[in-house]
Order: sequence, then structure tokens, then C-alpha cells
Amino acid sequence: MHGKFITIEGTEGVGKTTNIEFIQTWLNQQKVDFVTTREPGGTPLAEQIRELLLTPRDEKVCNSAELLLMFAGRAQHLDQVIVPAIQSGRCVVCDRFTDATYAYQGFGRGMDSALISHLERLVQADLRPDLTLILDIPVEIGLQRASQRSAPDRFEREQTEFFERVRQGYLSIAANEPQRCVVIDASKPLADVQRDITTALESFFTQGQG
Repeated sequence: MHGKFITIEGTEGVGKTTNIEFIQTWLNQQKVDFVTTREPGGTPLAEQIRELLLTPRDEKVCNSAELLLMFAGRAQHLDQVIVPAIQSGRCVVCDRFTDATYAYQGFGRGMDSALISHLERLVQADLRPDLTLILDIPVEIGLQRASQRSAPDRFEREQTEFFERVRQGYLSIAANEPQRCVVIDASKPLADVQRDITTALESFFTQGQG
């Protein structure tokens, strides 16, 4: 048996949490056995790495350290949660994955995508998501939404230009991999967003049965 691997991506304030709850409800209705997880995080050790990455600090975190921490957490997450679930035939729904690294550390920080690709192969081998839903929203709207929910973490304190680059990174990934990525306009009313998500999920699972 081999389960499906679905990832949900997007910049700050796109509504990932709300829409992942909607996806969980939809999968339950379809009687799909699944596990929901997140990155960075997903295991006790990886959650500690998440805390290191997101906590604002006076010390500047160098880009290489940030990138390596991301993949260290991912390696543990894959070993303990994602790979075992997929191998047992369960569907994995993950709040962000390696596309976020290309978008945030690659496009956002300006790091070499070839270096990220090398680490991707080292940590993941051939494993890639089967479906990626990219929730897209104008940066200003997303940051405004994000500012209303909690104190900003280390990433949320970045300048608007950083998030513009991240957004363009996601759109570039989607353009390069249209067979895997579906861009969802998250600026629409929630009912419309979730209708589009439903369409993408129905198409994906129908194809998987073919």
C-alpha cells in the first residue's frame, strides 16, 4: 500500500489553518484514512527545532543555519511521521513542506536553489508531494490578517518585500509544476475558496482511482 502525500502552502495570513480543517472534514466524509502534520515540526524534536526557528531573537540567524535547521527538522519528521504513514497506506496532509523552503529561503532569502535541491535529495531521496495546494493572496492583505491573530514570529517580522519575493516563489513553483500544484485564490470569500479546494481534491482523488 502507498498513501497519498498532500501539502498546503502559502505566505502569511492565507488561511492555511482554517482550510486544513476544511480538508480534514472533507477527507473524513470520503472515508479517507489520513494524518495531519506541519512543518517545521511534526515530532517532539522537530517541534523544538520549530521553536528555535520562529522565536524572535537579538542574535542574527545566518541563512545557512536557518536552512540546515529546516532540513534537520524535516529529516526527523519524514523518518518518524510522514514516511511511515505513507508506507502504511495513509494519506498525509502537511501544513507546508519543501516548497516553503524554496519560497522562503530560496526566493525570500536569496539562497541558491541548487543548494536547497541538494539537501532535498539528501533528506527526501525521491519522495515528493503528490498534490500541493498553494493558497495565494496579495501580501498586504495576508500580513494584515496575520497581524490580527498573534504577536509576530521571527519570519513575520520580515519586510513586505521579503514576502513579495516568497509569494512570487510560490507562483513560480506552481508554474513549473502544474501537474502537482494547484493555486487557490485565497482572497475570495471563504465559501468560494473551499469550493475551489473541493474541486482540486475531487480531481486528485478521481485521477488516483483511474
